[in-house]
Amino acid sequence: MGDNVETPDNYPKLKQYDAWCRRVDEITTAPGWKALNDVAAEEGLIAIGYERRYKEYSRVYQFAKQYLYAPSSAMYACPLSMTDGAARVLELIGTEEMKKQYYSRLISRDPAKFWTSGQWMTERPGGSDVSRSETQAKLLDPTTNTWSISGFKWFSSATTADLTMLLARSVNTQNGTVKTGSKGLSLYIAEMRLPNGQLNGVRVHRLKNKYGTKGLPTAELELNRMQAKMLGKPGRGVPCIAAILNITRIYACLGVVCSLRRSLAIAKDFAGKRQAFGKRLDQTPLHITTLADLELVFRAGAQLAFYCIQLLGRTECSHHGSSSNNDNEDMVILRFLTPIAKAYVCKMGVTACSEAMEALGGQGYMEEIGIGRQLRDAQVNTIWEGTTNVLAMDVLRVMRETKGQCLLTFEKVVKDKTKYAKAIFKDDQTTSKIIQAIDTAMQNIKKFVASSSIQENKAEVEANARQLTFALGRTLAGTLLLEQAAFDTAHDLKDAEEDILVAQRWCKAFEFTKPIIPVGPYEIQEEARIVFGHDAKI
Repeated sequence: MGDNVETPDNYPKLKQYDAWCRRVDEITTAPGWKALNDVAAEEGLIAIGYERRYKEYSRVYQFAKQYLYAPSSAMYACPLSMTDGAARVLELIGTEEMKKQYYSRLISRDPAKFWTSGQWMTERPGGSDVSRSETQAKLLDPTTNTWSISGFKWFSSATTADLTMLLARSVNTQNGTVKTGSKGLSLYIAEMRLPNGQLNGVRVHRLKNKYGTKGLPTAELELNRMQAKMLGKPGRGVPCIAAILNITRIYACLGVVCSLRRSLAIAKDFAGKRQAFGKRLDQTPLHITTLADLELVFRAGAQLAFYCIQLLGRTECSHHGSSSNNDNEDMVILRFLTPIAKAYVCKMGVTACSEAMEALGGQGYMEEIGIGRQLRDAQVNTIWEGTTNVLAMDVLRVMRETKGQCLLTFEKVVKDKTKYAKAIFKDDQTTSKIIQAIDTAMQNIKKFVASSSIQENKAEVEANARQLTFALGRTLAGTLLLEQAAFDTAHDLKDAEEDILVAQRWCKAFEFTKPIIPVGPYEIQEEARIVFGHDAKI
């Protein structure tokens, strides 16, 4: 189905006018697109997470199925991620009417009832900076909470979804003014079509011509008096979408892991068949080393992604009103970790997909091999839901909001997991060196954060945000790989020895124990001149 959707003849098409010059804005997709929707519903790819049949592990089961589905789904995982996020927001703050009307459909296993949701946040002035959003909402009927929304959404994925969540500025009904900045934004939910089947105040200006995700309809939309309902409290739109971002960022993270898994599987299979210079590639030391590095990136990415998923399941299943230390710790680390994991896993994973393509030589560059599509589709995950720089700034934001508590919680998680491993391995020298490397990496992070120059200079903090984010990502990845090896050893699983090697190799590579060298004010000014010329100033 996914391959059928991804052929040029089956790419989404936009028909703006009918034979009588009436505006219809009809988007058509490949037949396989609908089939992918039906499979997602029947397999419970959203429902599993909300039925919670397996309690906190329901999310792990759900995302394990997503892991199998995503590489062959022609990016149908994108509307599923936004549907999942929308379901969670409705579960948390939706009215009973909204839950009956929308939530029940978003989590349905019946393809005839199942709905997907879009997420329209991005506008022309701001991109990731939603505080510059221009879309406005006017109250039509306070008794039914009906609003009229007008504006322009510049990048709207899953444009064929049944409903959407979007941000808009509420117009003051008394004086016609609107609040500027992110605090003036509220969250709204709207159906794509009216009961008569016509579009609900939506005009599709054009479909985006994208580098990848070709089967996924993405459009520029003009909203002209779109009927919607406010979700949550006025002016709380940005905090309300935090639940969506936690989920969609995890989908993005897992999406790259899936693409790398598929690309690496192709490269490994090819290595067992391809003869070069008298040897098969799987008998060539340099080629083996290259594939081993890719395997490490994959395993580290999978550990980070599924740790986020585990935390998501635990936080969702914690007792209502509970304020236990474990619950608070999970919530803090999940909020801190989602931008770290997405930034690090997506950046490392896309590079690894490119390396997997190269491992097949010229054959890897051929479209029909399949790595090209995986690479293009993986690339968008470094951009969706926040670019690497936006995510790095978000890491700093969480540190400020929690007054550094998130870093203390992060350190505690690392210590608890290494303590577990130490209890399993006792005085084993190999694993002791791994634990020592993890401890060194953690100390490097603490020294970097505590350095006086970083604390006092805002420009310096921002310039070094990527370094910090990546250091946190690779340190936790090493910790999780060690924990996996300890678990396998404790349960006498056959992969234990291999997993110890993986953890050992990870903690010896990728600059794991290298101190973080801050970029200072002078270097920042130098970099500005290198990029923008000798007159550049910041």
